Amino acid sequence: MNKIGIIPTLLTLGNAVCGFAAIAYASKIDGTPQTQHFFSLSGWLLIAAMVFDVLDGSVARLSKTASAFGGELDSLCDAVSFGAAPAFLLMRLGPDWDRPNLHRALAVVATLYLVCTLLRLARFNVQNTPDAASHKSFQGLPSPGAAGCIASLAVLRGELTNRWTELDPLLVQRVIEAWATLGAMLLALLMVSQVSYPHLTNQVLRGRRHFNHLVQLLVAAFVLILFQELALVVLFWGYALGVLGQYLWALRLHYRPLPAPSAGVDDRSLT
Repeated sequence: MNKIGIIPTLLTLGNAVCGFAAIAYASKIDGTPQTQHFFSLSGWLLIAAMVFDVLDGSVARLSKTASAFGGELDSLCDAVSFGAAPAFLLMRLGPDWDRPNLHRALAVVATLYLVCTLLRLARFNVQNTPDAASHKSFQGLPSPGAAGCIASLAVLRGELTNRWTELDPLLVQRVIEAWATLGAMLLALLMVSQVSYPHLTNQVLRGRRHFNHLVQLLVAAFVLILFQELALVVLFWGYALGVLGQYLWALRLHYRPLPAPSAGVDDRSLT
């Protein structure tokens, strides 16, 4: 067996451990107010899995220990943290068995989400190249980005009514339930779509940048800390839907019909 990088491998396994822990804590949610904090805990564990996912590849490239073994292990761990864990958390976020028809529809959406995540990871493995410099964009929404959208809703569900006591908890729950079901279906389709999504880690953190870029990152981090439950929703859903909006707008411009010729002819053009 070829040598493997110990630290990158441990970081990759940390990704899977966070995903499994998110499933374990989400299973404790039973609809009572006493278990609402498990929503946010599961969501933050998925965010931690994303951090591990970013670090393992970066450390492997810096230490020159990137290998086919690491790539395969990364995909297996991603299937747990960004496929099974968000799908299971989605079952807790959406309508419960007190509304059986809606819950069955939610189960179908969660299954679709899991299947599309696995297809997305398999397609990435086939199309992936070992050159990190070529990873400027992804074909389809990356599975960590989709999982971040689900995680942001879980954090919002678990923390919003605690920090904003004037909000009606039942109203917040109903809105998140509806959006989680419809939004997850859209996320599943985006993962297997042809929409090109930029590689944010490469664009934001790599290469030399101006001082203003550093200031923007610090301001973004400050906003994220101050309004964490709302900022996460804006960050992840803005990425998923914002790129989709740009793609649809580009299609509209590309297929815009040519203007009809004018009825009259300017006499000056004939002279």
